[in-house]
Amino acid sequence: MSQSMIATQPARIPAPTDSLQSYLNHIGQFPVLAQDREQSLARAWRDDQDVSAAQTLVLSNLRFVVHIARGYRGYGLPQADLIQEGNIGLMKAVKRFDPDVGVRLISFAVHWIKAEIHEYILRNWRLVKVATTKAQRKLFFHLRSAKQRLGWFSDEEVHAVAEDLGVPAKTVLEMESRLSGQDISYEPAGDEGEDASFAPAQYLADEANDPAAEVEAADWQAHSEAQLHSALETLDARSRDIIDRRWGSETKATLQELADEYGVSAERIRQIESSALKKMRAAVAQAA
Repeated sequence: MSQSMIATQPARIPAPTDSLQSYLNHIGQFPVLAQDREQSLARAWRDDQDVSAAQTLVLSNLRFVVHIARGYRGYGLPQADLIQEGNIGLMKAVKRFDPDVGVRLISFAVHWIKAEIHEYILRNWRLVKVATTKAQRKLFFHLRSAKQRLGWFSDEEVHAVAEDLGVPAKTVLEMESRLSGQDISYEPAGDEGEDASFAPAQYLADEANDPAAEVEAADWQAHSEAQLHSALETLDARSRDIIDRRWGSETKATLQELADEYGVSAERIRQIESSALKKMRAAVAQAA
């Protein structure tokens, strides 16, 4: 039976609200259990799946979850959310608690409570995950508290942290760099006069590949080519050939080459070319 089943039975486990004091007053109504009573309830849950016994174990330890969650206030996340995640860890601990080991439930549950809070912080502290590998997750909480005391690490401190936590020095440097960064708004924020040149919206957009601009350019090219073909159709065969070989070919023919071919002077070819271009411009202007 899972911790979610524990939470759905009649004696509901209270959820933390925005009013932390109200929540504390509520959970303060549940007394801390004596060790023999705690062991008796734990055996009832383990051996007989007594859900009411499991609920009593959870309710009597909610105050300790609040105490642990308060240690993570420096991450800027809602206290109610941290407590709620810690409560999930407590329920997981109750499910796995063995009363025959001889330790109190809360001593066993601390690991589970902190694990859930850590997972929540890693998911929500930044828009971009700062810890993805096992080594990075191990470093996150140790390194952040150390940086608050020491600031930027020296090379000696980097190697000391790496040796102490059993991770490569390269991983320590990478995590230090990630922790030093800050999330910024995509859109410019603040007063109208504020300099927003560093907002990602100002430099991430690729205007060169704007689909609307590409469609417009393609339409304009097709329209221009259609006008050119129509203008060429207004010319006689000789003028069209001269224009095509002077302006439409990769290898531009000279006036003298065309003159020799048509048996006229180079000046006559230039006149035909000039006249043809004027006629084409007039045809394009008329079509527009």
